Amino acid sequence: MALDVLQFSLVSLLLKEKLYVNEVVLGTGFGIIIGPFVANVFAPRSWGSLNNTITLEVMRIVLVIGLFAAGVELPRSYMKRHAKGLLVMVVPTMAFGWVVVAAIIHVLFPKLDYISALCIAACLTPTDPVTCAAITRGKFAIKHVPEEIRHILLAEAAANDGLAYPFLAISIYLTVETSVKTAIGKWFLVGWLYQVILGAVLGAVLGYMFSKLMQISHSHRFIDRESYIAQYLALSVFTMGVASTIGADDLLAAFAAGCAISWDGRFHEQTEDDAFASVIDYVLNCCCFIYIGAWLPFHAYDSPEYGITPSKLVILVIAIVVLRRIPFIMAVYKFVPEITCWQEALFSGHFGPMGVSAVFVSTLARTRLPTPEDPPADQAQFLAATIQTIVSFVVLGSIIIHGLSIPFFNVGPREDLRVSIGQDEC
Repeated sequence: MALDVLQFSLVSLLLKEKLYVNEVVLGTGFGIIIGPFVANVFAPRSWGSLNNTITLEVMRIVLVIGLFAAGVELPRSYMKRHAKGLLVMVVPTMAFGWVVVAAIIHVLFPKLDYISALCIAACLTPTDPVTCAAITRGKFAIKHVPEEIRHILLAEAAANDGLAYPFLAISIYLTVETSVKTAIGKWFLVGWLYQVILGAVLGAVLGYMFSKLMQISHSHRFIDRESYIAQYLALSVFTMGVASTIGADDLLAAFAAGCAISWDGRFHEQTEDDAFASVIDYVLNCCCFIYIGAWLPFHAYDSPEYGITPSKLVILVIAIVVLRRIPFIMAVYKFVPEITCWQEALFSGHFGPMGVSAVFVSTLARTRLPTPEDPPADQAQFLAATIQTIVSFVVLGSIIIHGLSIPFFNVGPREDLRVSIGQDEC
């Protein structure tokens, strides 16, 4: 894996700035090549019972650091100043995509009831912040995608990633609980009040406290620039540890901590010219997508006994890309000040990549479902046997489609996205 990252570095300028191919697509491709489907050098699924645990924690660490970085990289007080647009882009858009994707899954795979389809859809609801950051940062994206669009997409991806928990929780509770009343009660108390709200408050408090402590240390010359950069990793991991220990939403806590520590812009000013954090983020992203490429269960994509066939999976990917976000954002974009015309709304609706977060949530769901028998004894076991197969194929399709989305807008001599989609009409 280290050799693959070294190879990326040797040709990164050619690949990213000339061919417009980012580490998400390349990492996944390398993972497939070295994985069991081709060379069989690296096979995460051969680790038996440890597979899900290791996969869950690898995805968790990458997501936490990526979400903290997203919070830091956003302009000062961004979440407050752009609350109106974010409110529309996050909660109702997620809810719309959740029920629509569940309906598509239920139609294509009728052996899954609608509640089970909602559980799988919850894994595919959040926009992946790691893929989003990898695609929207860099010279090409900066030149060709308007700043407001890049910021709102990154903030939305980071915010809705932590909010995937409630969507997953209600689906799991309805699947494993015998009483609907009990399921809804646990969803409200545990899924929303404890995990989401406590996670957000905890992250914000930790980020604010560290911000003040670092300002005091800096004013007394107790801290140097290198130590500022060290906090980039230390605080994100510390926040994850505290939130995970008490059972709160660690992803939302990490994003809230990143926003809070850079709320006044000082932390960002101290770290923006240092490439160390970006290098760490880049290396983690490369390793993560190499892992995902090797983790993909190609053997399971043709499983007629579960009603899963390659043709159905391809139809599912196309339907999700077209229907999951585009119709809703096209309908409500006038309520999002950052989106100025229908062409930008179309781009923003299309730009909803699924990657690390989908793998993480599906693996989390798998750990909370019963171990499936052969054949599955009930709907919960059937869901456990199929959830990662369906989610992983959609992730693969999204990596290919969304990973190549930005270069698509470079067709022709136009300078940036606003020009290419029609500045006059905006």
